Amino acid sequence: MDNFVAIDVETANQEPSSICAIGAVKVSDGRIVDRYYELVKPEPEYFINYFTSIHGITRQDVNDARCFAHVWRDIDRFVGSLPLVAHNKMFDERCVRAAHKVYGMEYPAYRFLCTLTKARKTIPRALLSSYSLPYLCEFLGIPFDNHHNALADAEACAKIAITLL
Repeated sequence: MDNFVAIDVETANQEPSSICAIGAVKVSDGRIVDRYYELVKPEPEYFINYFTSIHGITRQDVNDARCFAHVWRDIDRFVGSLPLVAHNKMFDERCVRAAHKVYGMEYPAYRFLCTLTKARKTIPRALLSSYSLPYLCEFLGIPFDNHHNALADAEACAKIAITLL
């Protein structure tokens, strides 16, 4: 696949609508051409320590952040008519849909693909101890660090998608 936007979200708590960071990476003709990252004021607006321990984002980090509705307007322009790709699309799409619902926004009919599903269908389980981003990137020879940073994860997903989709 040569043209798409890889996306990743991080959440503040167990509610899928509680997006606190969004990363997106645009791919055109099989090359990364643009990146987008923004912290988001989550809804509901509370953080659980467990989630913060995973991604490092705190309530103080998002004090001056925009809400999802405003951020998504920019993301939607960034995406345009391109398909979305996520690593574990079930999680990211569920969160984006939930946030749309919370803000009374109509969810566009995005074509949404999954690198996790493709990796599971393409790479035998015996070759990987896990299909998570770090292990998959290592297996494919894709440099990757800063796991659970939404932009780093979106970029890793984009590189996996360029390789597998």
